[in-house]
Amino acid sequence: MGGTIAVIGAGSWGTALAVLLAGKGFSVNLWVRRKEVARELDAKRENIAYLPGVTLPDGIRLMVELAECVKGVKLVVLAVPSHVVRTIARHLNPLLPREAVIVNTAKGLELDTQKRLSEVLKEEGFERIAVLSGPSHAEEVGRGLPTTVVVAAVDKKVAEYVQDIFMTPAFRVYTNPDMIGVEFGGALKNIIALATGIADGLGLGDNARAALMTRGIVEIARLGVALGGRPMTFAGLSGIGDLIVTCTSMYSRNRRAGIELGRGRPLDEVLAGMGMVVEGVRTTAAARDLALRHGIPMPITEEIYQVLYKGKPPQECVGALMQRPRTNEMEASVWQI
Repeated sequence: MGGTIAVIGAGSWGTALAVLLAGKGFSVNLWVRRKEVARELDAKRENIAYLPGVTLPDGIRLMVELAECVKGVKLVVLAVPSHVVRTIARHLNPLLPREAVIVNTAKGLELDTQKRLSEVLKEEGFERIAVLSGPSHAEEVGRGLPTTVVVAAVDKKVAEYVQDIFMTPAFRVYTNPDMIGVEFGGALKNIIALATGIADGLGLGDNARAALMTRGIVEIARLGVALGGRPMTFAGLSGIGDLIVTCTSMYSRNRRAGIELGRGRPLDEVLAGMGMVVEGVRTTAAARDLALRHGIPMPITEEIYQVLYKGKPPQECVGALMQRPRTNEMEASVWQI
């Protein structure tokens, strides 16, 4: 397999995917925002800041000019934070042919509009859009550890094309036509990871973590299905799968941020110390707005919003969630919504 693929964004995930694709024999143009960072990556052939210990193969070229990076390519991988997807897409649009495929890997919602990122890309003029999601920490993908993900696209041929591009013996890719469900699963699990992190920071134990994850997938599915997603999608890789890994792993920046919040550190201080974007913070505000607009109960999301944006002490959230009016579990399950 050959050809050139552009990966936009040299954070941990963009770097890991560039390494994976280069390992398949593709020439990879990896776009780096700052010249000095590109020079360092090229000299050391390692992304020490975001993906230490993983060597960049010779097939990866570091580029700072966006036009040069995407010149002549038929597939572009977006690996930038959700809040800059629209800006990057706007710059990319005049540089790419209509037949180019855009693979978005960011997991979030646009804060101001509460739109899914594929909707943002469509508004910016792209037609052949796919979403890559699932339980996939960059630290493990970069090292070639076994990983399974899902690619969603409205067009089956686009999904299968992207599936073939990314599939390796250690990186198994499934397809799913439910782009709505896949995007909501990938975005909203970060909110629940903040919640489980806070619980861990408070020392609430395994039972509390399990409860938050289980009730969390209910909230995710409620909102996702109300907005057009399919219930079974939330039982798959981009739903329960991604939720499990994000809520239990220390690779998860959302969980790590939650732990620090639970320990009493202020949000600004926590975010400043992370060094990477914590997607769940913006997603919490966007998801809460969507839930209120559509009348969807999301009690965990509401409590996390109160902690992040209203300064509510995390320990007060425990009583608010545990003492809510009683509910029959099956009346509020993933399958009954």
